[in-house]
Parts: sequence; structure tokens; C-alpha cells
Amino acid sequence: MQQPPIPSNEQKRLEALRRLRMLDTAAEPRLDELVHYAAKELDMPIALVSLVDAERQWFKARVGLEHAELPRNVSFCGHAICGDELFIVEDTLQDERFAANPLVTDLLKMRFYAGVPLKSPDGHRVGTLCVIDDRPRKLSEQQRELLLALAAVAAWELARVHWMPPSPAETGKIP
Repeated sequence: MQQPPIPSNEQKRLEALRRLRMLDTAAEPRLDELVHYAAKELDMPIALVSLVDAERQWFKARVGLEHAELPRNVSFCGHAICGDELFIVEDTLQDERFAANPLVTDLLKMRFYAGVPLKSPDGHRVGTLCVIDDRPRKLSEQQRELLLALAAVAAWELARVHWMPPSPAETGKIP
């Protein structure tokens, strides 16, 4: 199993995540509706808004998964936040990075993952909107576009409700 790499801007990414002020907060009805819609429209048993913290991924919104968080070192979302594009694993058992992952072999029996990085207003990838299935899948171009559009809505919703801009001391621009 390949653990997710740590982004080169990890400290700034974690600071941006904290400025969202969302970790360990109550459910957001609009994000809950969004993951339900994603699961229904993409015919997926699991859909999540996942925030990737230093040691865990925490689920701000979820459908089809009982866990409120999972370790970052086994997370697929930890891989997804390392790039700007839609991250897809069509068959986890056929991908050497993930075939031995406990989310694949044990906990979720995960066979498909697609996640779009969610960016904070200052451009840091703080989490994902992702969908998961217990069978291998391929997304059509229309499904990919829908997932990208829903991720844009999720990122906007995260920023709209909770974003706290960096202080002048954090930016080094003290008036």
C-alpha cells in the first residue's frame, strides 16, 4: 500500500484548513444535500465532503458511511489533494498503490474512488468531494463534469460559511 504523499505546502495547507473553522463542527444541511445528490446522480453508495487534517480525514458531510473520520495514512483523499485534477481509481484491486489498502481489503471493500480537490479561498487544497463504490467503475464525461461542478459548489459553500482570512501577522503584512 502506498501512503498519500505530504504536499510541499503542507503547513500553509493546514493553516488554510484551520481558517475554514469546520473541523469537528455540526452538519451543514446544504453540504449534506450535496453529497446525497452526488450519490444519487452518480449511482454511488458513498459520497463525502472530506477535510484532510494532519493525521486524519474528517467527513464534514457523508452518505453511505458510518465513520466520521478515517486515518489520513490510508486515505484516498490524501492522494487526491496532491493534485488539481479529478483523481480517479477505477479498480482499486488493479492499482498497486491501493490493492493492499485496508479500505480496499477490509473496512469498506472499496473498489472505485473519484475525488475532486476542494480549495480554500486562498487556493490551498483542503479536502475533497468524493464518491466511492464497492465495484469497479468508469465515469462518463458527463458524470465527470457533474462531479467537478458539484465540487465547485462544495468549495464555495465551505468558504461562504466559514472562511476566516489570514491575519496580517500570518501574511507578514503588518500595517
